[in-house]
Amino acid sequence: MSYRKTLKLICGFAGGSAAVVFAAAAADSRGYFGEHRGEGASRWSRFAVLHAAQPARTPVNHTPAATGPGWDFNWDKRDPSVLSNGRKRESVTEDPSSEQDNSKPKATRHILLIRHSQYNLSGNGDTERVLTPLGREQAELTGQRLAALGLKYDVLIHSSMTRATETAHIISKYIPGVDLVSCDLLREGAPVEPVPPVTHWKPDAVQYHEDGARIEAAFRRYIHRADPKQKEDSYEIIVCHANVIRYFVCRALQFPPEGWLRMGLNNGSITWLTIRPSGRVALRTLGDAGFMPPDKLTRT
Repeated sequence: MSYRKTLKLICGFAGGSAAVVFAAAAADSRGYFGEHRGEGASRWSRFAVLHAAQPARTPVNHTPAATGPGWDFNWDKRDPSVLSNGRKRESVTEDPSSEQDNSKPKATRHILLIRHSQYNLSGNGDTERVLTPLGREQAELTGQRLAALGLKYDVLIHSSMTRATETAHIISKYIPGVDLVSCDLLREGAPVEPVPPVTHWKPDAVQYHEDGARIEAAFRRYIHRADPKQKEDSYEIIVCHANVIRYFVCRALQFPPEGWLRMGLNNGSITWLTIRPSGRVALRTLGDAGFMPPDKLTRT
């Protein structure tokens, strides 16, 4: 084999293999691999060297390796396989497989988290921090959007703070027949010290300690898979505050909760969480405000 042909063959290989192939071909042409055994024998020895120089072929694995902790299916402490472990059966004739099947959730929960509308920032205390005229318009638009979705809403829960209460009452006009429930746990606060820190907002450590426990309690009350007794999928609306919603999203998706301040939410926006019976959680929308005209968008 001439050097020109050898060079062309080398070009079909990459990286270190090319260097090995070139050296092997040159050495073989000079008889360094043994005595001369004729053209045919020499050609076959070169092919053997070329074959050995090629990188081994390995099956391609398209499944990405996990780079962090795996998904905790018992994040809400309601995994039926865990709940049934160690539970004493009432009778020896009871079928254990039937018992476990009856304890499995079968419905999906849809939780629509609404941030309150724009409010009067200069108000003295919560009672004076009422919605602005634009804020009332935003609440009207959010109510219209929720009605247009055509969903059967089960309940409308709202923070007991004035701006959230007013937003919820305006929304309720567009979804008649849905019960309104007020909850102090959903009040605005500082859930956990954010990472990275910010310079314009630095609550005292005691505020994180107190607010964080309350907001975590709200998460545990409202964000979980369906009860086994629930037969149909549910759609629940929660009107509350940006910090609460962002913290809920991080916790539900098992992201570091310290990252909650990296997200921004417009007033009146819709964040949609879906919780499957298996414990899987999906974020369908985050801060959706595309149903509002651009001149109605605010983030205060």
